[in-house]
Amino acid sequence: MNPSAPPTFTQDELKTLVGQAALAYVTPGSIVGVGTGSTVNKFIDALATIKDQIRGAVSSSEASTQRLKALGIEVFDSNSVPELAVYIDGADEIDPSGCMIKGGGAALTREKIVAAQSQKFVCIVDDTKLVPVLGRFPLPVEVIPMASQRLIAQFAAMGGSASVRLRDGVPLVTDNGQHILDVIGLRITDPLAFETQVSQWPGVVTVGVFAHQRATVCLAGSAQGVTTTNFQ
Repeated sequence: MNPSAPPTFTQDELKTLVGQAALAYVTPGSIVGVGTGSTVNKFIDALATIKDQIRGAVSSSEASTQRLKALGIEVFDSNSVPELAVYIDGADEIDPSGCMIKGGGAALTREKIVAAQSQKFVCIVDDTKLVPVLGRFPLPVEVIPMASQRLIAQFAAMGGSASVRLRDGVPLVTDNGQHILDVIGLRITDPLAFETQVSQWPGVVTVGVFAHQRATVCLAGSAQGVTTTNFQ
């Protein structure tokens, strides 16, 4: 064995590392914004180790709410909390400016709501999620079902191929009772303009580009450990 060789981590171990590293951004006595997904689950597990030092959490999904409550962390309704100091969540992709694609777990609408009421967005990912330009990962868009086919045509007009996300052969229904379109074939070079444009299309509930609510900090797990990037 080469003693100078860098340690190797599984993807699951990288998620654990960044989940634990995110605790450094949690203010004692605060209510923490908590996202959704497998990496966030690692953060929730880490958060449970300091649950006596926080007031509780605002959650972006039913799944995260259940996990938080099961670990003894109080979950507050977002309407009862005017502002959060920090929101911790993952991403499907993140670019060099901190803009992200999110929604692989179908929780993008509530994630964007909680991100919008937070002073700081700490994105926790493994380094496979770091990309130069957004669009390699299928873009999730939460839509009102009656608008699906028209929106599929609108994405086709801009060069994308959209399809309704299915689960067990039928359209997936989000926590908000809506459907998800997944769009491939896009290269999103101006995330802010793209998010602004698509958000205005009738029938779109939320587009999974997070540029208006981009990350403040990215904690990325790699073979070298956790790398911290602060965005201006």
